[in-house]
Amino acid sequence: MPKIQANGIQLHYEISGEGTPIVFVHEFAGDYRSWEDQVRFFNRRYRTLVYNARGLPPTDVPGDVSDYSQDIATADLAGIIQALDLAPAHVVGLSMGGYASLHIGLRHPELVRSCVVAGCGYGSVVSQREQFQKDVNEVARRFEEEGLEKFGPVYTAGPTRVQLERKDPIAYEKFQRQFIERSALGAANTMRGLQSTRPSVYELEEAMKKSRVPTLILTGDEDEPCLEPGIFMKRTIPTAALITFPNAGHLINLEEPAMFNRIVLDFITEVDAGRWPERDPRSLGASAMLPGEE
Repeated sequence: MPKIQANGIQLHYEISGEGTPIVFVHEFAGDYRSWEDQVRFFNRRYRTLVYNARGLPPTDVPGDVSDYSQDIATADLAGIIQALDLAPAHVVGLSMGGYASLHIGLRHPELVRSCVVAGCGYGSVVSQREQFQKDVNEVARRFEEEGLEKFGPVYTAGPTRVQLERKDPIAYEKFQRQFIERSALGAANTMRGLQSTRPSVYELEEAMKKSRVPTLILTGDEDEPCLEPGIFMKRTIPTAALITFPNAGHLINLEEPAMFNRIVLDFITEVDAGRWPERDPRSLGASAMLPGEE
């Protein structure tokens, strides 16, 4: 299995296809295999990269929780893009990977052509923040004490994942099976070090206002924790568009792979053609009907 040194650790990766690079960044409960439908679709015309985040074998699993954070996850992503000479690349991330995609666009715009920020925003809403922190600590504890064989099926049956079970039981069973193969230590450390401490998207407002990286925000309409943050990002990033998937939860690339692929393809095609717009300030007028004054 190929590995590459990036940001001080060995990251497992797979790369295929030729052309403009696209980097796919998986969610907490996924891994590089979560993007199989996307890789098969996009590597016919693009160079596609998938990799496992730190804490998820065969990538290294640091034993100290201090080796996991949003800053580190962003640096890992930047490091693998640079190590494989892929810059500037389109970056497509879901959930934990969506945060990494958002952050690399804000911090390292020179490394990216565009950013797809999907299923991003868990723990950001102020009214949900306290409960989110409690849930993160409880989940990390159960990973350690119960192990993945016992607790994995419980975790993967959460309220934003049951939509996949309803739509595609075979894909859902595969998702659950792959989840329990991971490292319990890596999962717990990722929960405590990264998920628990990462900033709310609302804390990134000033940086997002300055961003000019083409950005596409995707969310399922039943992915409740991500709906409000998705709207906020659309309103704040001048170059952002927002698409909501109907009757969909958190795992939109698995739930609706054809829709996901088509939407992302249309987006990056517009970006590469130089046709992706910045929002017209006239659309932000005080009146819903009358144009603003010049």
